[in-house]
Amino acid sequence: MDFNLSEPEKMLQKMAQDFAAKEVLPRAAEIDRTNQFPADLAKEIGKRGFQGLPYPVAYGGSGAGYVSFVLALEQICQASVSVGAIMAVNTVPEEGIFRFGSEEQKKRLLTPLAQGKWLGGIGFTETETGSDPKAITTTARRSGKGFIINGQKMFMSLAPVLNVVLLFAKNEGEGLNAFIVESKTPGFAVQEVLETMGMRGLGTSIVNLDDVYVPAENLIGNPGQGFEILLEAISVERMSVAMQGVAVAQAALDLALTYARERKVQGKPISRMQVIQQMLAEMAAKIEAARWLVYRVAFIRDQGKSIQYESSMAKVFASEVAVEVTRMAMQVHGSYGTIKSLPLERLYRDAKMTEIYVGISEVHRSIVANKLIG
Repeated sequence: MDFNLSEPEKMLQKMAQDFAAKEVLPRAAEIDRTNQFPADLAKEIGKRGFQGLPYPVAYGGSGAGYVSFVLALEQICQASVSVGAIMAVNTVPEEGIFRFGSEEQKKRLLTPLAQGKWLGGIGFTETETGSDPKAITTTARRSGKGFIINGQKMFMSLAPVLNVVLLFAKNEGEGLNAFIVESKTPGFAVQEVLETMGMRGLGTSIVNLDDVYVPAENLIGNPGQGFEILLEAISVERMSVAMQGVAVAQAALDLALTYARERKVQGKPISRMQVIQQMLAEMAAKIEAARWLVYRVAFIRDQGKSIQYESSMAKVFASEVAVEVTRMAMQVHGSYGTIKSLPLERLYRDAKMTEIYVGISEVHRSIVANKLIG
C-alpha cells in the first residue's frame, strides 16, 4: 500500500477543505442549535460530486474510489459532523443498489443518488430490533405486480427530506427483503423528528409505513437476500462513521492546541506545562492511528473486497478515540470547554454519537470477536 496521496486525491481533499471552511463551518453551530436540516448544503454536496465519489461514471459517479470519499468526508466532518453524515447516510442505498441491483436499477436508481439529485436513507431499525434482523416486524406482502409494506421504522436519518430509502421488511417466507421505497409514496409518513443529543440537523425521525405500495422492480437482489444486502451496504456507512470520529477528534485537538497556546498561567502559555503537553501528544497519536486505520478500510474496499470485519474494527476504535480525545480537549479548556456557545461542547456530544449510531461499540466488538474465533 502506498501511503502517499495522489495529486487528484490532494486536489479533492483541498476542494473539500475549502468547502468546509467557507460554507459548512460558519453554519455548524446554527445547525446544531436549531436541529434544522441544511438543505442548501446538502445540494452543494451533490453539486460538487461528493455523493458519488466511489461509484462509476456510468452510474452518475466520478469513479474516484472510497479513499477519495473518506478524504473528502474527513474535511467536511471537521467542520460539521452532521453535514458530513449526509454523505455517509447516502452510501447505504447507493451501496445496496451498486452491489446487488440489476443494470436497470443501477441506471434508474443509483444514477440520481450518485449525481446528488436525490437524497437517500436507510430504513432498518425498529423499536425492538436494535441490531437484530430477526426482530423486524415490518412486513412486505405480495400484491399484484408489487408489494404492500406495513410497519414502523425508528431513527431514520434524512427522513423529512429524502427521495428514496433502502428499506428492509420481512419476507413472506424466510428472511428479509430489501426495497427502494420512494418517500412520496402514499402511506410513507414522518411521525416525529427526534431531538438527539448530538449530530443534530440530520432529520432523524420515526417513520410510519401504512400500506405503502412498492413495485416489484424496486426489489433489490433476490427475495430473502435482505440481510446480506444490509451487511454489505452498512459496512461502508460504518467506515464513514469511523472517519466522522477521526474528524471530530481532529477538530477537538485543533481547538485544544489553539487554547493551550493562548491561555496563560503566571505569564506563560499552558502549552508549556508538561501535563498539557502529555495530553496533546496522546490525543495526536490516537487520532493518527485511527485515521490510518480508516484509510486502510477504504483502500480494501477500493480493491473490491468486503469490509464487514474491518469496518467494525475501525468504527469501534475511531469512535472511542473521538470520545477520549474530545474529553481530553475539554480538560485542557477547563470550564470554557463546557460553554454551549463555543464549539467544543458540540464536538463532545457529536463524538459520543459516533459510539452509538450505526451499531453500538459492543455489537461491533462481537462482530470482530466472531471473525477472530471463526
